[in-house]
Amino acid sequence: MKRKDILIVGFMLFAMFFGAGNLIFPVALGFMSGEHFWPAIFGFILTGVGLPLISVIVGSISENGYRDLLKKIHPLYSVVFLMVIYLTIGPFFAIPRTATTAYEMGIVPFLNHSTDLSLFLFTIGFFLIVLLVVLSPNRLADSIGKYLTPTLLITIIILIVRAVIMYGSNEPQVADGLYQKSEPFMTGFTEGYLTMDAIASIAFSIIVLNAIRELGVTDKKALWSGTVKSSFLAVVLLGVIYTGLGWVGNRMSVPDAIPVNQNLGTFLLQLISKEAFGTFGIAMLGVIVFLSCLTTAIGLIAAVSEYFHGLIPAISYKMFAILFTVFSGLIANQGLDQVIETSVPVLGIIYPIAISTVLLIVVSLMIPSSRFSLQFPLIIVALESGLSLIHKQGWMKMDWLEQLPLYHIQFEWVLLLVAGYIIGQVISLLKPSPVLKFGAHNQ
Repeated sequence: MKRKDILIVGFMLFAMFFGAGNLIFPVALGFMSGEHFWPAIFGFILTGVGLPLISVIVGSISENGYRDLLKKIHPLYSVVFLMVIYLTIGPFFAIPRTATTAYEMGIVPFLNHSTDLSLFLFTIGFFLIVLLVVLSPNRLADSIGKYLTPTLLITIIILIVRAVIMYGSNEPQVADGLYQKSEPFMTGFTEGYLTMDAIASIAFSIIVLNAIRELGVTDKKALWSGTVKSSFLAVVLLGVIYTGLGWVGNRMSVPDAIPVNQNLGTFLLQLISKEAFGTFGIAMLGVIVFLSCLTTAIGLIAAVSEYFHGLIPAISYKMFAILFTVFSGLIANQGLDQVIETSVPVLGIIYPIAISTVLLIVVSLMIPSSRFSLQFPLIIVALESGLSLIHKQGWMKMDWLEQLPLYHIQFEWVLLLVAGYIIGQVISLLKPSPVLKFGAHNQ
């Protein structure tokens, strides 16, 4: 791939990742983590940057991405798991969140008060623009990579540089909440779940492959190399922006009273923008939020529509795009807080399973693994994640779960994953089963 092509695809991937949560969560993390900022932001970046990078690269191993890779764990698992992933990052949570965040931060500051009608009218305009771009999927890389991303990057960098100059001499905030009570790194790691980037990367991997193919690259090795280079560019940009936004939130001065009825991240960003550039700053923030949410919504609608069209060819890509766009608009009218609140427990189940799936595929690339040795740990992780959600929500108390190692930092599933894989391998040795081979030549 030419350097120009790598830039275009890398910018496209960055823009698709950088959506609603990527703006508000790092700033809030910086503010809450206080003197523990660096371990907290490192944990956040590991989830929000490192895992997406690994996921996209792993997805590029197979010509059809995760659709083929997951079939080797089990054909039914491939369908069910990917449907859950696409619906989660699609019309149920992530896509509606892009519209509600753009509304909350780009429109509400200029209104006397927010109304259901104003939100409804905004979502109509927002999703009409999304649909116009999505209906031409072959031009997706050009539309996002050439035009929208550079504008987005420039406006974000201007805001961060100005804020760093303003708050450069300030001391960090005092750590609050979980950052005082538990490990800052692990708290930051689980906060990174809210970006949804690690699971979105499972869907985005096929878009990257298709975008590179549209540039005329067909050789398998060149496809993989182009994916690695483009993905690395995207995640480096993400890491720099996350760190910059988090540092600003960590050093900024805030009034004694923080509104309890407003999302912390949105409040802090609006305050930073106003202090940096006055009324113009609020307008600039509106542009940043609108562009970041727009590009992510475009990428998500395209990914979800493409997957379901492949699953049900009788329904066209364009029809799925229209259906998911309309449905996302309806969900978005619940408002930002409701969308985020509903997504938190669901992500608590999906994230451990998604991360476990990607890690097991990586392990299988290095160690000959039976199908059972991959299925068994996934079953254990899924059961534990589900039971943990039931316990934490208070629907049924299971105090024994709290005795699991690393439970207090929400990382108990990692040891279960490792133990499950080892047990699965041992059982497979006693009762031989086919060894799986993952790779572009084993389709």
